Amino acid sequence: MAPISNLFRASRPVFKSSQFFRSSFRQNANSSSKRWQSTGGAADGAATESFAKRMWNSPIGVKTVHFWAPVMKWALVLAGISDFARPAEKLSLTQNVALTTTGLIWTRWCLIIKPKNYLLAAVNFFLGLVGVVQVSRIAMYHQAQKGLPPVVEEVKEEVKEAVKA
Repeated sequence: MAPISNLFRASRPVFKSSQFFRSSFRQNANSSSKRWQSTGGAADGAATESFAKRMWNSPIGVKTVHFWAPVMKWALVLAGISDFARPAEKLSLTQNVALTTTGLIWTRWCLIIKPKNYLLAAVNFFLGLVGVVQVSRIAMYHQAQKGLPPVVEEVKEEVKEAVKA
């Protein structure tokens, strides 16, 4: 019977062969160098495509959810902006905290995912910004209500009674 050491020497694993390393290195070197070379074919054709064609074929283009989600989400931003005209006592604190949190979390996420979606990041940033403004308005209103002198509270009660009568 042959010693065990002879069995390992007889068959060389593929990953230890120098031919394997040379061939894989050539493939990686060739593929990375081609990336920067002008081929004169499809790459030059992509540069001369129209903006509409590039947007249509883009991974975040017009025919994908990566485009339409931010477009539709602008409605939330516009609704928040329209609420600037409403008095602070009529605004919902929980709703605006949720919008702020959503906007800030998703802004960060849009810059991490691949492909990066700057359009969605922008709408989420503005959603968070509108939410911060609204939450600040609500907080200032509640702070002002706590600091009212007792005379103002009495006047408020009298007004409520007058309205009921």
